[in-house]
Order: sequence, then C-alpha cells, then structure tokens
Amino acid sequence: MIFAANFKMNHTRNSTAAYMQRLAQRMYEKSEGDRVIVFPPATALNNYRGDFTIGAQNAYPAVSGAYTGETGVMQLEEFGIKTLLIGHSERREIMGESQEAVAEKFQFFCSEGFEIIYCIGEPLEVREQGEEAVAAYLLAQFEGIDIHYEKLIVAYEPIWAIGTGRSATVEEIDSTHSMLKNHLDAPLLYGGSVKPDNIREIISVDGVDGVLVGGASLEVDSFIQLVMANKG
Repeated sequence: MIFAANFKMNHTRNSTAAYMQRLAQRMYEKSEGDRVIVFPPATALNNYRGDFTIGAQNAYPAVSGAYTGETGVMQLEEFGIKTLLIGHSERREIMGESQEAVAEKFQFFCSEGFEIIYCIGEPLEVREQGEEAVAAYLLAQFEGIDIHYEKLIVAYEPIWAIGTGRSATVEEIDSTHSMLKNHLDAPLLYGGSVKPDNIREIISVDGVDGVLVGGASLEVDSFIQLVMANKG
C-alpha cells in the first residue's frame, strides 16, 4: 500500500521539520513493503531523513528561468526531490490549469524522470449523472498523458469528497476503481476525506493500492493511524 500525505497550504518550515522527525521515529510501525510519501508546502521542502519519500505539490515545467513565483527542477534537485503531484483538482479548479497545461507539465517531468502522482476526479454534478458519465469524465483527463509511463501513480479523488468530510461509499470506490483498472496498469490511490475511521474499509477494496490524504495527514499521529491500518 502507498500512503501519501498532501499538506496543501498547511504547516510551516518549523512544524514540518518537527512532523518529519516524529514520522521518521515511527516508520517502524508500518507494514513491510508499504510506502509513505509526504508532500509539504514548497517553503518547507528539505532533505528530511526517514523511511519515506518527500514530494513536491507543484512545479513549473522548466529546469530554471524567468518564471516569477514558480519552482523548477533546479530547486527540487537541491533537496533530491524526484516525486511530484500533477493534476490535483485544486490546481485545475482554483488555479485554472487546463488539461493541456496539465499534460504539458506531465510530459516535461516524465522527460526529467520524475515519479508522478497524477490526480483525476469528477464534480458532484457528473457523479449524479451516473457511472457512464463518471467514466467518460475521468478518462478524458488522461488526454495527453502517457498512462504507460513506468513511474506513474494515479490518484482518484472525487472532487465532491475532498475536504467535505464525505468520502465516497465503498461501492462507489469499488466501481470507479474497477473501471479505471481496466484502462491502467499503474498503482491506483483513492483520495477524498480519508480518515482513521474509514481507512480500513477503503484499503480493503479491490483495486485500491493506497490513499492520498489531505486533512487527516496534518497531525502526525492521525497519519500514523492511517499507515498502521494495513498491519494485521
């Protein structure tokens, strides 16, 4: 299982350092073979040591250059970071990233050999139209994306379940992951209001290879509870 923590615009440099120190001390509690990935805010990226991977929440598709306010490969390489989130619904919906822009970013970071967690998800109005509409909407988000890229991880995050406290039902996760698995060989994560009280039922679903966690990852003890859910 893969357990990925997305801090979004939370935590500071100091609080992230304290979190990582505590997380490193407790990595012995995860199941052998499980993997932990943490995405701090850009200001808190660093060479943290522990049995986990540090990734970037966002980056600009360039090594360096005149791109005010952006982070490029040069800055990520300073901390040995080669894992990146691309396509998160908040980047698409709030920051206005088009599928074309997302695909351009994906293709660039593939050429740089990055591991990519590629996010897809549908809004509530699409979910309410039924499974065929959901499938069409999600598969369209792979336009321009090499689904056979060897360092690809896909994260399915229904937009209506992100930060709302409402997770998709086991049946909804099962049907959507089953559909996606018919098109993908990459590991497939679920994200959307994953919490300690629903983690076991989520990771028990066939086709769920892990989770991408937002709010429940901000406290290290809460995140550890999620990571430990795959033990026993």
